[in-house]
Amino acid sequence: MEMKHVGIDVSKEFFDLHILEDNRDIHFEYTSKQVKKCVDYLTRLSVVLVVLESTGGYEIPLACELQAARLPVAIVNPRRIRDFAKAQGQMAKTDKLDARNIAYFGATLQPPPRKVINENQRILKALAARRDQLIKMRVAETNRMEHVLGKEVARSLRAILRALEKEIERVDQHIKDHIDQQPELKQKVAILKSVPGIGDISAHMLVVELPELGLINKKEIAALVGVAPMNRDSGMFKGKRMTGGGRRQVRTKMYMPTLVAIQHNPVIRQYYLKLLEKGKSKMTAVVAAMRKLIVILA
Repeated sequence: MEMKHVGIDVSKEFFDLHILEDNRDIHFEYTSKQVKKCVDYLTRLSVVLVVLESTGGYEIPLACELQAARLPVAIVNPRRIRDFAKAQGQMAKTDKLDARNIAYFGATLQPPPRKVINENQRILKALAARRDQLIKMRVAETNRMEHVLGKEVARSLRAILRALEKEIERVDQHIKDHIDQQPELKQKVAILKSVPGIGDISAHMLVVELPELGLINKKEIAALVGVAPMNRDSGMFKGKRMTGGGRRQVRTKMYMPTLVAIQHNPVIRQYYLKLLEKGKSKMTAVVAAMRKLIVILA
């Protein structure tokens, strides 16, 4: 029986599936009943790989159900899919076309299937996503305080900020409790916190959003985060090396821990100062220090 490559484009309310070898498109509503129907259908086929884009967490419930049915599932950065489609000359964008591009990407590049996501990991990812939402709301309310007019508006903003702080603390505690329930994750957090510059929040973020730590080599982890310098030898950038791609949210959240490490971690501080002595800009040196810190953590 011919092995099938499947691509699934997921959104909040529905998802589109494409089976590459059969050139077949199927549209599903994103409900429990329709997810079960999709899983039942795919389990009757000889599926070699199901590929989904990482879409801010919408893909996780479907991926978990597919994995529970012993189907091989890969979750891929959507930027890789878009770049792949552009390389094929595919500029149009619809849900069906996206599903086809995802399936073709899977068949061509064969991304590795993801480890099975257990229920606790699923909850942790949901809690981490909720924390990010609360942080964004806090930033927005804090910015409004700078231009507030009137005591009543200021009082309202302060009340919301207090409520947000309390909710962030509550979510942080839930994240800690769920990590403590898994001995492997609890041990990994303890190891991460032993490195100067990494505290509770940073360690929790890393085990949730960078689970590959300790499982892949140092070059791979740097590339995964997007802090590995790549050669850029074209046009005006000839001779330059740049970083980018990877998990931008991890880089963003590692910025402050890196600054702390530059002040309090002797290895990172010495490395940072040495780069400044060589004439590197402060930002370049900070990014390099971040890479050094992540490599140490790996």
